[in-house]
Amino acid sequence: MTNPVSTHPDTARVHDGVVEVIAARTLYDVGHLRPESHFEADLGIDSVIMESVLLSVREHFALTAELPAGPATIGELVDAVRAALAADAGSGAPAPAATDAGAADPVTEAVVAAAMRQTQYQRHQLALDADLEGELGVDSVVLTSVVAEATERLGLTGPAPDLAGATTLRALADALRACAPAVRGTATATETAGDAGTDTPEPRRAPGSAPGSASGADPDGWDHRSMKDFTEQRDPDLFAKTRSFAGYLRSREKDRLYWYGMPLHSKCGNRAVIFDELEGRKREFLMFASNNYLGLANHPSVIEAVVDATRTYGATHTGSRFIGGTNMLHKELERRLAAFKQRPACIVYPGGYSANLGAISALVKSYDTLVVDRLNHMSIVDGARLSGAVRKIYRHNDMADLERILSRSAEQGTGGRLIVADGVFSMHGDVCDLPEIVRLAKEYDARVMIDDAHSTGVLGVRGSGTAEHFGLKGEVDLELGTMSKTLAGMGGFVVGEEEVVEYLRYYSNSYVFAANIPAGVAAGLIAAIDVIEAEPERLKRLWTNIGTLRGRLLEAGFDLEHSESAILPIVIGDERRAMEMGRAVRARGLFCQTVVYPGVPLGDARLRVSVTCEHTPQDLDLAAEIFVDAARETGVLPTP
Repeated sequence: MTNPVSTHPDTARVHDGVVEVIAARTLYDVGHLRPESHFEADLGIDSVIMESVLLSVREHFALTAELPAGPATIGELVDAVRAALAADAGSGAPAPAATDAGAADPVTEAVVAAAMRQTQYQRHQLALDADLEGELGVDSVVLTSVVAEATERLGLTGPAPDLAGATTLRALADALRACAPAVRGTATATETAGDAGTDTPEPRRAPGSAPGSASGADPDGWDHRSMKDFTEQRDPDLFAKTRSFAGYLRSREKDRLYWYGMPLHSKCGNRAVIFDELEGRKREFLMFASNNYLGLANHPSVIEAVVDATRTYGATHTGSRFIGGTNMLHKELERRLAAFKQRPACIVYPGGYSANLGAISALVKSYDTLVVDRLNHMSIVDGARLSGAVRKIYRHNDMADLERILSRSAEQGTGGRLIVADGVFSMHGDVCDLPEIVRLAKEYDARVMIDDAHSTGVLGVRGSGTAEHFGLKGEVDLELGTMSKTLAGMGGFVVGEEEVVEYLRYYSNSYVFAANIPAGVAAGLIAAIDVIEAEPERLKRLWTNIGTLRGRLLEAGFDLEHSESAILPIVIGDERRAMEMGRAVRARGLFCQTVVYPGVPLGDARLRVSVTCEHTPQDLDLAAEIFVDAARETGVLPTP
C-alpha cells in the first residue's frame, strides 16, 4: 500500500513553495499572492514569464513529471505540483533536498525572504554561507535593496544600515542583529531595552549623522548622506523619496558640489562653453569630460554627412527596423562596422545601453549563468537582471576568482555560461585581461562578450578595440560597442558570427520593439569610420596626449590606479573631498567629471579625466597645473 503522506504531499508546504517561486520571479509580496490570484488578470504574468515560473517550480520541487500547461491561478498550479509530486513519489523518485536557508530564526528568515525577492533566486538556491558576489551575484546596489527590505520585514525604523562589508547571507543576518538587538531570536525586546523601561528600539541613524538629526548633518553642517540613502526610502506616497532627495540635491548644488547636467552652448572640443546654471552665466572651460576621443564629433566630413542624409531621408524613419524603419544606410553601417571590427556580421541597436540589454536578455535565460566583472557598466548589470539568469560576479580583473566561479558553475548545473566584461572600464580606465578570459572560456566551455564602449577607436593598431589590442580577433564570440563616444553619433552595435547576429535580430526586444537611429546619424557614423581609416594620425596623437598627461599626474603624486586608456581616474576615496576638489577644478576653468555613488561604490570617489586627440600641449600643461593646485587647496595632495 502506498504511503498517503508521500502520495498526497502537504498542501500548505507545496503552496508556500509555489508562492516563494512566484514572488522571486515577479517581485510581488508573498502576502499579495493568494490561491485565487489569476496569473494574467490579477498578477500580470504573461506567457513568457509563466514559462520561467513553471520551469523554476519544477526545479524548486525537483519534479521529474511534467507540469500541465495552462494553470490559470496559484491554486491550480499548487494542485498541479501536488499531483506531480505524488506521481514522482509513486515512481520512487528522490525527494527534493533540504536547504539550510529554510530552518531560520526571524532575522535570517527576513534576510532570506528579502534576498529571494530582490534576486529572483528560489529558497533552495540561497545557501546561507554562499559568497554574495561570487556565488549569488549580489552586488552593492542589490545588497542595499536586500538590507532595506529585511529591515522593513523586521519592523525596524530609520535608515537602513550600511552592511556592505557582509559577504554572506549569514553574515548579513548577524550584522542586522548587531544593529537591532531587539529582534534577536534569543532575547526579548524588554531584555534588550535595559534600564530604559521600554521595548521600543532607538531608531537607527544614517551613517555619520548626529543623534536626532534627520538630515545626517555634522556639527559643521556637512551632510554625510549620499545618493545611496534615497534609493530604498519606503513610504505609501511613491513620491516621498523624491521630496527627500530634492532637499539633499538643492543643498549640494548650493555648495557648488553637484554640477551635473549643465548645458553646452558650443561644440564640445578641447574647449567648450557651458552655461553655469548656478551662477546664471556662460563660462568657457578646458574640456576633459568628453568621450570624443578622436575628435570626430566636430569633423566637417561627419557633420556634412549628417546634414546631407537628413535632407535626403528626413529627420527620422518613424518605425522599428522590422516595420518600415530600415534604411539603406542602416544596412551599409552594419556592413562597415562588421568590416571595421573584422567580424562576419553586425546588428545596430538604438543605443549602447539597449545593445547590452537586448543581447544579454536574448541569449541568456533563467537556467543559464552570466559571469561578470565586479566593475562592469550598469547596462550589463541591468541586462543580467532582465535575463533572469543566475549571475556570478568575479573580483575585478581577478582571473583566479573567475576560474573558481567557472569551475563551480560547471559542477552545479545545466545551461550555458556567458562571460561579459568591459574592454576598458569606464570609471577606472584599466583594460580587461582578455587573453586569460578567452583561455578560461575555452577551458570551461563558456562564451565571451566584450563591451568595447571605451575601446573602439582607442585600443588596437587600427583602433578597432580590445580584441585587436591583444591580437585576439576572432577569438571573442561577441564584441559590443556604442556609437556615442569615438564614433561621434548615437546607437549601439554587436558584431559576431552571422547566425548569432540574426538570432539577436529576432529575439532582442530592444531591437525588435524600438525605433532605431535616424538615417542622418547612420550616415555620420559611416563618415566617422571613413575618417578613422583615412587619418590614423588621430589615434597616434591621442596616445601621445594620454602619455603626456598621465606622466604629469603621476609625477605630481596622484593615484591613477591601473589606467591604460584615454580615461585617467584621479582616485580620492572620500566623497566630500572628491566633490570639493571637483569644485576647485571648475573654479579654475577646467571641466571633468566628479564621480560619486552610484557611479562608483562609496569610499571610491574620484575625478574622471578624459583625454582626446584635440587637446594641445598647452591644454595638457594647464590641466596638470590646475589639478595640482586644486588638489593642494583641498588637501588631496600635500602643500609643498
